[in-house]
Amino acid sequence: MDDVARSTTYPYPSDAITLPPSSRVDAPQRASTPAKGPEIPSYLQDTYYWCYLNPRNVQLLDREFVVRTILWQQHRKLQKLAFAEIQPGQSVLQPASVYGSFAPNLAAHIGPEGSLDVVDVAAVQVRSVGSKLREFPNARVHHTNILDFAGRPFDVVCCYFLLHEVPDDYKFKIVNLLLEKVNPGGKVVFVDYHKPRWWHPLKLITSIVFDTLEPFAKRLWRSEIQEFANEPGHFSWHKETIFAGLFQKVVATRMD
Repeated sequence: MDDVARSTTYPYPSDAITLPPSSRVDAPQRASTPAKGPEIPSYLQDTYYWCYLNPRNVQLLDREFVVRTILWQQHRKLQKLAFAEIQPGQSVLQPASVYGSFAPNLAAHIGPEGSLDVVDVAAVQVRSVGSKLREFPNARVHHTNILDFAGRPFDVVCCYFLLHEVPDDYKFKIVNLLLEKVNPGGKVVFVDYHKPRWWHPLKLITSIVFDTLEPFAKRLWRSEIQEFANEPGHFSWHKETIFAGLFQKVVATRMD
């Protein structure tokens, strides 16, 4: 696709980010008439503006220690479990920006023979992840809604802590889109929250956090990720729970 074949460099404070045309983002302070980007979903604007769209807060929160703290120091283990499903040299789709060093670590993991495409709907997230990937010519960042992303099929799709943040209708749409994005024999790797065991010491505080800040997360406590797929029979499914059930890794491998 043309987006993959051509690239253009755009200015960014203190850095130059090389992005494909689909990722075109003009720095607000330098653009008199900024190009119209994709529409921000209402749930993202209403629920997560403070942490994902506010530029000042993004700068404060997009740090590795923040991710480790939020994930109760399980981030390295969860990242390792996700990367275990991905081989060097493969093509990988990451359907949303992830705070911290996840994207550059993934780009390094697949190596120069592999390729990484990161998609995000928010311009501030595109700029942030683009700056972290500037040393990886095998990585591209696309400024678009993942539901509108028309990129090629991939060997692996790595969906890292996205599903718990989206409403139920988006969960169905995203899961089915990602399943369509892998080649025969390819994998979709979901790493996300899961209902912890009844005795888990962090269950109550996690429940309170979800009720306060993550209103769409508890659906993953009540449903299997496989249940969001329209045609789950085309895939083999493997589920693993981590940290006494608070997290899960689900791997869907395409059989046809």
